[in-house]
Amino acid sequence: MNQDLVDEINYLIDLLTKSGFFSKEEILEILEEQFIEYDIDFSKFNISLNNFNNTNFSILEETFKKLTRKSIICVHNCGYDFEEGVEDIYELYFHLVNNNYSAEGFCFYTFEDLEQAIEEDILKITFGDFQKDENKSLEIGNIVYQYLLDADFDVNWDKTVNSPIEIVNFKWDKKFDENMEYELEGAYELFVGENNEK
Repeated sequence: MNQDLVDEINYLIDLLTKSGFFSKEEILEILEEQFIEYDIDFSKFNISLNNFNNTNFSILEETFKKLTRKSIICVHNCGYDFEEGVEDIYELYFHLVNNNYSAEGFCFYTFEDLEQAIEEDILKITFGDFQKDENKSLEIGNIVYQYLLDADFDVNWDKTVNSPIEIVNFKWDKKFDENMEYELEGAYELFVGENNEK
């Protein structure tokens, strides 16, 4: 196996373990899928989950919960990139609507955003409304921005619809928790749970 390939595999393992969203089994599945054209024995690679302490992630998670109570759908690790994230958020929205829930808007970050958070300590949060109404989207953006400020995050945003909100100086520290659901399934459960309690 050439060194470039080894480096690429080690980089992905490092990223997936640091993300805190995947079990060892899920990481192996992703690696097998990603490098399907090569015949690789991944058992030779060291896959050990991170020992992070969840300090910053817990605050982010709590902020997403509070936003969910405002009928804003919040998704952790929503798709790989922006386009996939938008597709996923609309899929979740229609699923909620079909189950008689209504949502004011959304916010999410993707796996690419997560990668940037791990490497550069900046987490970008995309926001919007489902009718593509600029004023409504801006309203959602302002709510998300304010809640992040209230959580004492260091936040950058130019207050325009087309710019994501950035949490800067954000040290990614999510620890894997097999008992918690995130992504679309977790966001659905959270939304239903928080909006049934009203």
